[in-house]
Amino acid sequence: MNASVSKEPLDARDRPARLTVGVVGAGRVGPALAASLQLAGHRPVAVSAVSDASRRRAAALLPGVPVVEPAEVLARADLVLLTVPDDVLPTLVEGLAETGAVRPGHLLVHTSGRYGARVLDPALRAGALPLALHPAMTFTGTAVDVQRLAGCSFGVTAPEELRLAAEALVIEMGGEPEWIAEESRPLYHAALALGANHLVTLVAQSMELLAAAGVSAPDRMLGPLLGAALDNALRSGDAALTGPVARGDAGTVAAHIDELRAHAPQAVAGYVAMARTTADRALAHGLLKAELAEDLLVVLADREGRPGGPGAEETR
Repeated sequence: MNASVSKEPLDARDRPARLTVGVVGAGRVGPALAASLQLAGHRPVAVSAVSDASRRRAAALLPGVPVVEPAEVLARADLVLLTVPDDVLPTLVEGLAETGAVRPGHLLVHTSGRYGARVLDPALRAGALPLALHPAMTFTGTAVDVQRLAGCSFGVTAPEELRLAAEALVIEMGGEPEWIAEESRPLYHAALALGANHLVTLVAQSMELLAAAGVSAPDRMLGPLLGAALDNALRSGDAALTGPVARGDAGTVAAHIDELRAHAPQAVAGYVAMARTTADRALAHGLLKAELAEDLLVVLADREGRPGGPGAEETR
């Protein structure tokens, strides 16, 4: 077969079977995933939603798809997306299995980062096919989420015999499957939360402080800086560290903490914690000299409990 033939579109007979899709939990994630599966040729048929906000999301992303009870979602769909909060998931799965809502051959997909496939064991015993597909993406609950799934990594965990099916679904949603071992799911999820969730907190805090300092457009000031910092970090890791902590400028760090204590005391603990971690990493990678690190850590320890004021100048 020549190259031109190999690039021909797949015949319909060669494509994966089209599935009816249901969503249990119309938060920010479920409707977006169902909408992306719809673009791949699958058919959303039912969604469960409780709050007004979730009903609006379902109507916007899955127009015309009826809102029904969770058990009815399972009755109508071949593939069911369980997109509920992590702490709710085990109880939901147990309840659906106990009430007979799960039928043999059901593809049950949860999107929790914390859990692997074992949380679906009650459904597995009822004959379901368990898949854990976690999109490593932040969601807004709008149509932009469907676009962002293109190239998004998914943490995939499933029984070996379902691995190809799980990866195929991810690819159909435009994502890139990344296999995560069952026992590694909590660490995997912690890593993502440490990076993405805390980044939002840091950026929001930084914008507030810039506004307090008189900057009229904090977002415009931070955008290029943070974009470059993120790009450098992804390319070079700890070698991209810069700033007063990495340089060992203890006096500057002391001044920062004193200013934060005076104007934004709620930011002090986070600054000190991140400065200590940054110092440790910079020291370990040879970016920070040991004697400078010692002075810096003294300042951080002193400022953590110091109320500020003139006496704080003594440690600089």
